[in-house]
Amino acid sequence: MFWILIPIILVIALLAAAVFFFKWKNKGPEPEKLLKTYMSYIEKQDYEKMYEMIDPDSEKKKEFLSRNENIYEGIGASDIQIKIKETKEDGAKRIVSYTTVMQSLGGEISFDNTATFQRDKDKGYVLEWTDSVIFPDLSAEDKVRIYSDEAARGQIVDRNNTVLAGTGQAWSCGLVPGKMNEDASADITKLAGLLGLTEDSIQSSLSQNWVADDSFVPLSTISMSDETLVDQLLEIPGVKLTATEVRSYPLGASASHLIGYTGSVTAEDLEKHKGEGYTSDSVIGKSGLESLYEKELRGENGYTIAIEDENGEQKSILAYREKKDGETIKLTIDASLQQSLYDQFREDEGASVAMNPYTGEVLALVSTPSYDNNAFILGISNSEWDALNNDEKKPMYNRFRQTFAPGSTLKPFTAAIGLAEGTINTNESGGSQGTSWQKDESWGSYFVTTLQGYSPVNLENALVYSDNIYFAQAALNLGAEKFTAGLEKFGFNKELPFEIRMTASQYDNDGEITDEIQLADSGYGQGEILSNPLHLASMYTAFSNNGNMLKPYLLYKDDPQSEVWISEAISPENTSLLVNDLISVVNKPEGSGYAAHRDDTTLAGKTGTAELKSEQGTQGHEIGWFSVFTTDANISKPILLVSMVDGVDGKGGSNYVVEKDAAVLDQYLQ
Repeated sequence: MFWILIPIILVIALLAAAVFFFKWKNKGPEPEKLLKTYMSYIEKQDYEKMYEMIDPDSEKKKEFLSRNENIYEGIGASDIQIKIKETKEDGAKRIVSYTTVMQSLGGEISFDNTATFQRDKDKGYVLEWTDSVIFPDLSAEDKVRIYSDEAARGQIVDRNNTVLAGTGQAWSCGLVPGKMNEDASADITKLAGLLGLTEDSIQSSLSQNWVADDSFVPLSTISMSDETLVDQLLEIPGVKLTATEVRSYPLGASASHLIGYTGSVTAEDLEKHKGEGYTSDSVIGKSGLESLYEKELRGENGYTIAIEDENGEQKSILAYREKKDGETIKLTIDASLQQSLYDQFREDEGASVAMNPYTGEVLALVSTPSYDNNAFILGISNSEWDALNNDEKKPMYNRFRQTFAPGSTLKPFTAAIGLAEGTINTNESGGSQGTSWQKDESWGSYFVTTLQGYSPVNLENALVYSDNIYFAQAALNLGAEKFTAGLEKFGFNKELPFEIRMTASQYDNDGEITDEIQLADSGYGQGEILSNPLHLASMYTAFSNNGNMLKPYLLYKDDPQSEVWISEAISPENTSLLVNDLISVVNKPEGSGYAAHRDDTTLAGKTGTAELKSEQGTQGHEIGWFSVFTTDANISKPILLVSMVDGVDGKGGSNYVVEKDAAVLDQYLQ
């Protein structure tokens, strides 16, 4: 019996051993899967997990983590794909052949490679790691070098190729430690005050590991034009100034809201633009057109990624990408007109828009007061930043993108809606002979007021004298439904099609006029009506294009062609009628825009003063407007100008704006 059991026991033991060997041999994932997992950790930058998968006998963890991080992140490795070709057994080892394709700063890198896995009794298969796992030609003594060829950032120029953003020069101010006084504490205090830095930050810069006695330690960038500051700095022992290239904005404050500025990338920028080639040393557009056209302006840096031996000799090139300089962005803007408008309104809280009324080209976009965007390039101090942000006039606020009560500049469009609906008849008188009016006693103490009486009370005179009562009645005669439908036909509550996003114009805070008094006020551009200056300019292009509203645009075209945004916003017949009335506004001595009339060319336009009252009978805060355009399509420089000043109280109302625009037109048209 015993001898019979022996063979059975042997068979069972052999079977158990086979099962144990099979389980031991196949413990954990197969090498092919392990390799893919290992490679997936590279993009996740999880080098700890990678280390856990290699030969456990390795004691060079710190070197492994540093080597992999420096190489993979240095070359900008991404989108790593591997394809297994074959797997061979070599005793207790498995050798996996595979192809790798990855993206890098220098473009695509591809290569064939092998990875060796050995069995571990506890972990299953582990990777036998050598430097060649990173790249086949890489040994422990070799280095992966990245050489960059920086692309030049593209310029922004105006229609006449005047540079609005380009390359300029400034002084890089720094210290040479070996030339400083032995006790430099007083000098550092003085230097900190001149540069707007803290003494601690200067000391920290001087304490960096690489700093030697003859090193130049850069601290700040300053304008070459500030000669007084330069002289004061050079009086301090150890201070050195070296010329350096910087982004420069020749128009400065006059175009800063339009052009914007660049700055060093932040961690948030790197995350937002991951995989786009930005590094911690990159510059990126922060606002304005610098940000809007960042992709076109920045270009693409050139890179060479190579393996070099311990003697610095090149063994192989992994990737090469030729640099591509940024594009030049040419605008329809006229730099001299932009400057002229800024000079006139620089102290006012306002905005100005200029267009060619026959093409839609935007000739100027100005917001005042303003700030100098060059300050952000040279390095703005905390005190300067605080001053900008705490200034009650809000110089950083971009007003040409916002909406404001348009006042009487809306009246021609109330008239256009009334003419289209048949509620205004130019042959009949309307309005009131007085300067104060209410519909009936249901309005209580509320009256619509206007500045002066006149006769006869008709559409032309209502526009010439800017009669609020006439247009309040016009809106009431239309009714809220027809009036607001008419405004929507002019683009209210719609996004303006333009390169820069503008706040949409509105006729009511909640989208519907339900109050009778509000409707009356809306007829002359108050109530809850808000208009964006560029949208208003687009509305006025209808008077130059047989009633069609043009789409404004900013990118220059060699052969400018107009594009209609809203067709037949006004009928051709009514357009002609209203243009004649608007000519009277500017050219009749009693007209509210007469201060801008010219003898060399005929202008048409409309003034507007929106009085925002907290309650009836109180003195209101006033917003002044002037919309004016040349009426001759054949003159060499046709122009449509819309200017707004928020705060014309005590300055003569809209006439304050008219006189300033007249000075601008004088310079532009002559």
